[in-house]
Amino acid sequence: MNARPKYKTKQRDKLIAYLETVPGRHITAGDVCEAFRRDGAPIGQSTVYRQMESLVGEGVLNKYIIDEKSPACFEYVRPESHGAAGTCFHCKCERCGKLIHLHCEELEEIRSHLLGEHGFRLDPRRTVLYGLCEACQEEG
Repeated sequence: MNARPKYKTKQRDKLIAYLETVPGRHITAGDVCEAFRRDGAPIGQSTVYRQMESLVGEGVLNKYIIDEKSPACFEYVRPESHGAAGTCFHCKCERCGKLIHLHCEELEEIRSHLLGEHGFRLDPRRTVLYGLCEACQEEG
């Protein structure tokens, strides 16, 4: 990955500027479109999708596929972000759909165990643990 950008555009620059304001958050292309719409500077949805996929290829964004019912989530990556520090896993609440970002040593140990003992390389970008979030557990 980490390919060089093919060309630089004003829309791409605006997109990156926006992404820099939401480090560590999972966002969808729809979230980006809505943010630009609110700011009075709409960018076409196909342009946003195309640019975000390009940024994934360049290593600027991480892309997470949670399930076939949910849109892909993206996360801005920069050296001081948590993404650079190690593996990122996710939990998704089966009731409310909340996505919880996890960066835990214990999960990294499981990942290492799977590779070392079973020869299986786990892709954390596609690893989602399903259950109930704290709020939904309290609701009963």
